[in-house]
Amino acid sequence: MDLVFRDAEVVDGSGGPSYRADVAVEGGRIAAIVKEGAAAGCQRPTARRVVDAEGLALSPGFIDMHAHSDLALLRDPDHSAKVAQGVTLEVLGQDGLSYAPVDDRTLDEVRRTIAGWNGDGSDVDFDWRTVGEYLDRLDRSHGGQGIAVNAAYLVPQGTVRMHVVGWEDRPATDAELDRMRRLVAEGLEQGAVGMSSGLTYTPGMYAADSELTELCRVVARYDGYYCPHHRSYGAGALQAYGEMVALTRDAGCALHLAHATMNFGVNKGKAPDLLALLDEALDGGADISLDTYPYTPGCTTLAAMLPSWANEGGPAAVLARLRDDGTAERIRHHLEETGSDGCHGVPIEWDTIEISGVGDPGFASFVGRTVRESADALGEAPWTTARRLLLGDRLATSILQHVGHEENVRAIMRHRVHTGGSDGILQGSKPHPRAYGTFPQYLGRYVRELGVLSLEECVAHLTSRPAARLRLPDRGLVREGHRADLVLFDPSTVAAGSTYADPRTLPVGIPHVLVDGRFVVEDGLRTDALAGRAIRRTPTA
Repeated sequence: MDLVFRDAEVVDGSGGPSYRADVAVEGGRIAAIVKEGAAAGCQRPTARRVVDAEGLALSPGFIDMHAHSDLALLRDPDHSAKVAQGVTLEVLGQDGLSYAPVDDRTLDEVRRTIAGWNGDGSDVDFDWRTVGEYLDRLDRSHGGQGIAVNAAYLVPQGTVRMHVVGWEDRPATDAELDRMRRLVAEGLEQGAVGMSSGLTYTPGMYAADSELTELCRVVARYDGYYCPHHRSYGAGALQAYGEMVALTRDAGCALHLAHATMNFGVNKGKAPDLLALLDEALDGGADISLDTYPYTPGCTTLAAMLPSWANEGGPAAVLARLRDDGTAERIRHHLEETGSDGCHGVPIEWDTIEISGVGDPGFASFVGRTVRESADALGEAPWTTARRLLLGDRLATSILQHVGHEENVRAIMRHRVHTGGSDGILQGSKPHPRAYGTFPQYLGRYVRELGVLSLEECVAHLTSRPAARLRLPDRGLVREGHRADLVLFDPSTVAAGSTYADPRTLPVGIPHVLVDGRFVVEDGLRTDALAGRAIRRTPTA
């Protein structure tokens, strides 16, 4: 054999009890599993490389169901932010906004729109336009070697609407809807695993439920799933969740709820209401899953807080409105008094909005402080400071939004259809620590320290459940014949190193990570292996 993990405590991803075994790897797959106490005559496997796994847990590689590494995988061959966590597969194209399918105009607009998530892309050669070409680009990155981890892709509905309808807040015409159906179908035929939406982000939020239903019918035809960032995580959260359940039921489409949280003061303690809604739908035959990150703050861009009418027309139009004093005052009124739909219908609290990254280094002094703290230091109103940032940083400012509730986080992660997703934005000098810490945070804090989940349960949430959602029959379990995407970690020490003060610190307690049978982390150090590839779903339509 190529490799044997000797005397590992195998946490196989099924949720069942762990067991002690030797696990052998050959040709990128799990070739043999010999349990302790196997029948007489069953020889222990031998290999060219033997790793002593005594006292360590061996599990499938972790699957990040909500990642924003769309450009990071292309620009950074190391990608230790995810590799060091034991992540072996990321799902890209999230929140309805990414870089394929596009034309030249759309590409320019989407680059500016999500610069706060991924940078402006000035260091990336955008030599693709279709979903298939983007997936091909992942495979031939870094001199044709590939990427750090495997990657799947969701067709971004907001980008599709931007491409076909533009930035207008109006219903799509029949011809436009047909064109959007074709683009979604083409993306799925080229290997995408489903479709995402960002329904508090423009222009995706301008789509009516009827339009989304028609696109979801296309997704269902290809056996994909719909992954919405729905219309509210605040004042209208339960209604918004119910809307997505009803919409996908009508379309006959599988549903995966992105970063399924219950945030803001209006939802404190209301996770049981969400879970009851989901249980009723599941008991009625609905195909639903969800992902969360094990932290209370959210993370997005400052521009995302603006009301949808202020975003109509695209980035240039937004900046023009912000420059106009009268229109800027109207925006302030919606943010601070009415409750902007961009801020989930809740009046914004500037002391919960922490600047985590800027595009212009001239604004670096704002990073790590709330908008209110910076405003107080400048002797001005918070909206004046926020407007200064939005204009001067040309909408590239990213934020942490401290609006979550620990009891909701714990309740939702226990649910039977829960999976793990970092929602990790790697941009900015002080990103959310979830980008570097989500998976060891689950294993260290919520398993070992708090006992919210057992180790076996937690690993199933992070491996086999997401693999089942992605319809990947040979990943997510430690089974003979499965892909050797594996993580060897120490259950007694594994922990996130990232904190709000030092968010780029790598985790501890994860000495070995394999992607497709190759060490990408060995003895705690990142190797130079680029074993990841684009994961394309074979279409069934």
